[in-house]
Amino acid sequence: MTLWKNICLLCIFMIAALYGCETLKSTKSFMPIEEYEKMLVGRLDANYVGTNRCLSACHSHDKIRRDFEASTMGAQMSGESHMPLVNCESCHGPGSLAVDGVTPELVAKDAQESMETACKYDTLIDLKNLPSQAKSLMCLRCHSENATFNLHNWNAGAHALSDVSCFDCHNVHAGPSLITQPKETRDMCLKCHQEQAAEFSLPSRHPVMEKKIFCTDCHDPHGTAGEGLLREDTLKEMCTRCHGEKEGPFAFEHADINDNCAACHSPHGSVNNNLLIVREPFLCLQCHQGHTTTADATTRVSKGAYYTRCTDCHSQIHGSDLPSASGKGMFIN
Repeated sequence: MTLWKNICLLCIFMIAALYGCETLKSTKSFMPIEEYEKMLVGRLDANYVGTNRCLSACHSHDKIRRDFEASTMGAQMSGESHMPLVNCESCHGPGSLAVDGVTPELVAKDAQESMETACKYDTLIDLKNLPSQAKSLMCLRCHSENATFNLHNWNAGAHALSDVSCFDCHNVHAGPSLITQPKETRDMCLKCHQEQAAEFSLPSRHPVMEKKIFCTDCHDPHGTAGEGLLREDTLKEMCTRCHGEKEGPFAFEHADINDNCAACHSPHGSVNNNLLIVREPFLCLQCHQGHTTTADATTRVSKGAYYTRCTDCHSQIHGSDLPSASGKGMFIN
């Protein structure tokens, strides 16, 4: 019964994985950075009018203003913050043409009639239709290497190379955290990474779906120097942040693969216990030649039998300072 259950789970996982691959964005060719910078200039025949003009003209009574004032950007723009780092036109471009002819009186009149004041939005930078690289460049103009919150690894990261932009996860007009779904970062990641979503439904898994750990505990979505957007330089360093007892050094260590936990474990989920990529003893037999019992057996076990679980004798797989054995495995002839 257990075998059929595992087979069914494996089939579901494969179907979900194939579907997930289709939803991930693909890498596109890049243009010189100067071409993206040109897209962020805005209309050359327009002038800057300031944030107060933008908000009083077009956004005096709508949700955009309320959300923006509650966001990080809006808080920095307030007079009390003394940090006028950005304003509306830092991202949208000069707005004089957009608000031309729009007066406070007109806005008040439209509000009384439950109408939205018509501004000439087509004179602003078309943010929604910019290439992903241009969208991210707009953010990187402030979030550069010298910024307090810098994203100096972004351009070399997997997300940037896969045509993902800052706007896919962040909404500038949202709330203080600017995350599209502040309380559901897991779902935000898994809406694209559906192969991993399927793995998190397998019997042995990290408790991401239970919200006990989060994708961002291991991965930095803004880019890292290592592979897989890992927050540490190596996979072993990443794993031993939590599994410190496996780090060592030990007097007797598991040679060759000690720095690569993924040689034996599937970090997101597995049909096997302990996140193993293959069940015992077959996982061990991929590298080690199996051996039979040599001692005279005092039970029903005969000499020359195989043990079903290597860990019943070799219990400290990751390393040990002393030999040890434990378990309740069975011999097989």
